[in-house]
Amino acid sequence: MNNNTRFELSFKNITQLENKLNFCKLNNIKNINIPCKGLIKKELFNDTITYISKNFHEFNVTYHYSLYHQYSKNKVKSYQDFLDFIKNSHTNRNYEILLVSGSNKKKHFDSIDALDFLKNEKNLKVKLGIAYNPYLKKYYNISSERERFERKISTGLINSIWFQYGTDIKVLKYELTYLKKITKNERLNLFGSLFIPSKQFISRFKFRPWKEVFISEKCLYSLDNFLDFTSDLVSFYKNNNITPVIESDFLSSEKLDSVYSFLENEK
Repeated sequence: MNNNTRFELSFKNITQLENKLNFCKLNNIKNINIPCKGLIKKELFNDTITYISKNFHEFNVTYHYSLYHQYSKNKVKSYQDFLDFIKNSHTNRNYEILLVSGSNKKKHFDSIDALDFLKNEKNLKVKLGIAYNPYLKKYYNISSERERFERKISTGLINSIWFQYGTDIKVLKYELTYLKKITKNERLNLFGSLFIPSKQFISRFKFRPWKEVFISEKCLYSLDNFLDFTSDLVSFYKNNNITPVIESDFLSSEKLDSVYSFLENEK
């Protein structure tokens, strides 16, 4: 599993990015994800792509393209920027795209709108990843995720599904069964967010919970329970051919060893 595991990088500038890429290179990490959020948007996001393409050809990169964070002036201009981004991606064979609406969807310009526009483009060969949050209906009373998924998958432009993080494996299993039914077991690549829990992680999440990310009280008030859950989640991912995406900090030998210990000792 370790050879396929993906690692998400967060950084504040190109110098910090370079240091983190060199750490990945030194530790034989090839599969990386670049988010599009916080400071990583617009100019820094574009500079990142240019920098990696010129200096680090060995990485297999998935760029998250947030329609919210990359929005510019109006939806026509924003769509053209996205279309140019996709066309430019063909110059780098190790370059994939995860399309996300963003934390605050733009009216009349979210991932569904962008995909509807894209499917009408001629001579455009593209396959995109889309995010899926299995926990919205049960824990946040948002019932539109399945409908939105079906509209996205119907475009024929999707080749991967990226599961949002959460701590209810029963719900995840139920939604995975639904997705397989809808896609008729089409060969889609599956990815799942994974955090390695720590006291610091728990404290930060308690202080400022992330929007629409469900973590149970059982995990938040017992690190041992959280660690046990993480082992169960890694096992579930492995048994269902879901590639883990490490989103917690792994940029030290100790932290990276902790990641690999979970991946190698699943139940």
